[in-house]
Amino acid sequence: MGCAKNVVDSEKLLAQLQLSGVDIAPTLEEADIALINTCGFITAAKEESLDVLISLVNRKATGKLRKVYAMGCLTERYRKELRKEIPEVDAFFGTHELPEILERLGATYQYELLGERLLTTPTHSAYLKISEGCDHPCSFCAIPIMRGGLVSRPKEQLLQEVHLLAEKGVKEVVVIAQDTTSYGLDLYGRRALPQLLERIADVQGIEWVRLMYAYPAKFPLEMLDLIGRHPKLCKYLDIPIQHVSDRILKSMRRGSSQRAVRMLLETVRERVPEIAVRTTLIVGYPTETHEDFDELLRFVQAFRFERLGVFTYSREDGTAAWELGDPVPQQEKERRKAVLMELQQEISERKNEELVGTTQRVIIDRQEQEVSSGRTQWDAPEIDNEVLVHDGGTLNAGEFYDVEIVGSYEYDLEGRVHMRRQGRKSS
Repeated sequence: MGCAKNVVDSEKLLAQLQLSGVDIAPTLEEADIALINTCGFITAAKEESLDVLISLVNRKATGKLRKVYAMGCLTERYRKELRKEIPEVDAFFGTHELPEILERLGATYQYELLGERLLTTPTHSAYLKISEGCDHPCSFCAIPIMRGGLVSRPKEQLLQEVHLLAEKGVKEVVVIAQDTTSYGLDLYGRRALPQLLERIADVQGIEWVRLMYAYPAKFPLEMLDLIGRHPKLCKYLDIPIQHVSDRILKSMRRGSSQRAVRMLLETVRERVPEIAVRTTLIVGYPTETHEDFDELLRFVQAFRFERLGVFTYSREDGTAAWELGDPVPQQEKERRKAVLMELQQEISERKNEELVGTTQRVIIDRQEQEVSSGRTQWDAPEIDNEVLVHDGGTLNAGEFYDVEIVGSYEYDLEGRVHMRRQGRKSS
């Protein structure tokens, strides 16, 4: 359940189990043991994890499962309460107990398998988690409670994992962490993200490297020069700003201001003109007034983000913002979210219209009957736009094609194959 970081954790667990001789059932119906990797980020995610966990417990009660286990962020945060409320679960594990989980499942943690993963994503695209935890004191965020402080993984270890992924046929590496911007501060005493990304991009077989979850405060500007000049680095940057009101940013403890955010985003566009900027925003924060929201709305209208997501504020116990209460009604939070997303839909529609008549390099993710779905370098897997190619089912998933854009929608494009791209070329 939850984010891409959980996907990576699950894939590493699956590889350890498989290589220890534990059979991985292809479907839940064929399994006798179920293990859920939970999410505990916000209320909606917690409820979703609980719903799945209860459904597994119900299967166990009817004899369709022998054991049910839970791991991950929700159990790290609420293990005591979960044991009391759902005693039918055979064991709960936190976010740093992989050896204990394996032992319970009849396997042994093998350190020599470091970097091995059983991919659950399409085989041509994989996430690479470069660090764990976060040192930022954001008032609304419970991640440090569940994941702890920043722990960067050594470059050599990460590059070994990338080589293994490339050998499996992975062509796109999506770099993730709770905070990718701070990578290396704990290990090397400096922000080492640019050097790491360049070495990843130089691995033979890797065609695209995409950067996600870049914290805006103290963003290493040399990253922009690297993104601009390296042909394998996608012209794409995910940089969650959360808000722009100085009053809200201060209460959120973001370590930034609207002026600093604006200057950073303008610098991004100036140094890499063809870049797609993705951000996430929070509406309904306890101290957000209508004036604060209008200020945010005007900013989005002026900057015109290529990609944007909106969360409604979720009050989380243990966070600094908990003491502020939750005075903005959920209905009003949803209204503000809808207004922002309606604006973003218009922006996205106009930007997509501008691409009609151009030819873009597209990676094909999947085929559905006679239509192939792919993505440009400006689109991350699962969350961004798709290019729909009516090809009669002739294109191959995991391969790159030159696609002429012939139509556009609010969030998707239509295209036809112009020519097959042979090898790597600059986008």
